[in-house]
Amino acid sequence: MFIAMNRFRIVKGKETEFERIWAERDSHLDGVPGFKKFDLLRGPEAEDHTLYASHSVWQSRRHFEDWTKSEAFRKAHANAGSAKDIYQGHPMFEGFEAVPMKPGGR
Repeated sequence: MFIAMNRFRIVKGKETEFERIWAERDSHLDGVPGFKKFDLLRGPEAEDHTLYASHSVWQSRRHFEDWTKSEAFRKAHANAGSAKDIYQGHPMFEGFEAVPMKPGGR
């Protein structure tokens, strides 16, 4: 399993607009090989921004990387950055691979 996350610092007062953009966008993830789940997460608030993370779960890192090179990825990100005034800087990508564990997590 591979988890891909982008962390976004959203300018205070622009949270509703950011959430609306994500709610209305077409992710083009349906039917993408290896895709399992997506969530948009709202995190802690700071004085000047609110932290968000896009969180997607994939069967493997290879499936995620294949998606980033696909037409579905280009379509999903076609309007990225159209509301630049809501972001504090660029998103920060983080990728995580699951570590095999014994049943029960021990």
